[in-house]
Amino acid sequence: MKMYQVDAFSTQLFKGNPAAVLVLDEWLEPALMQKIALENNLSETAFVKIVQQDNDTASYEIRWFTPTVEVDFCGHATLASSFVLFEFYTEATTIQFHVRKLGVFTVHRESDGKIRMNFPVRKATRLMQYPALLNDVVDCPIKEVYQNEQAFILVCESETDVIQARPNLANIQAMAEAYAISTAITAADGDGPDVTITADSARYDYVARYFAPHKGINEDPVTGSMHTGLAPLWAEKLGKHQLLAYQASARGGELFCELKPEDHIEISGYARLYMQAEINIQQQ
Repeated sequence: MKMYQVDAFSTQLFKGNPAAVLVLDEWLEPALMQKIALENNLSETAFVKIVQQDNDTASYEIRWFTPTVEVDFCGHATLASSFVLFEFYTEATTIQFHVRKLGVFTVHRESDGKIRMNFPVRKATRLMQYPALLNDVVDCPIKEVYQNEQAFILVCESETDVIQARPNLANIQAMAEAYAISTAITAADGDGPDVTITADSARYDYVARYFAPHKGINEDPVTGSMHTGLAPLWAEKLGKHQLLAYQASARGGELFCELKPEDHIEISGYARLYMQAEINIQQQ
């Protein structure tokens, strides 16, 4: 069976977030998909099932697995899957993914290779009262706390704090186990008195990092799904509907975000193919 590995949200190899992609005629057993994801040991392995495929219409179903669990939504593995489909499976420039709990995602590839993904917004709500343990999940000051269905969002004093923060993974895991969500930290360029703007950071509207140790991901390199909550938050703070975001992990990645009508958001990015492989999944 053919498998692809793609670096998502980057124009460079070894940057962005790597995801494995398998394109199927029929679903494998969920237990087998989970074993493949564990064997890959990437933050996500995406499985795509062909529904309809021709030059005008390309429709697919998609599922995402971390090394330990199936998740409801993954942005970077959707980008990686779209890249593989556009490159190897269809001549269409627009495809649709049918997602079990989130409806239909429409994805378009531009002439320069940028892939635009239309997702529902996952709006974050500010918490005036929040669990005290959130003050001890990173070692930097927290200005505000928000929450959406995916994560606690901790707004820090500065971009430098976000980049230099050391996560307390044990406390993050304790929070996740208690509340069944992940934890993200984010800060706007220039937001607060102690920001240091680097040459690169002047290009971005906000930066972010993301932690999910309970899902087998201590720090996710780039988390497209999280920006469906982060981008609307910063759009409101900054008074703009188009934003350029940077996820400040060791690998790093750029996300182009644009708010759309009817509580949707378009998250766009580039991808690079790293590997094509044949995997042997015959059961012994």
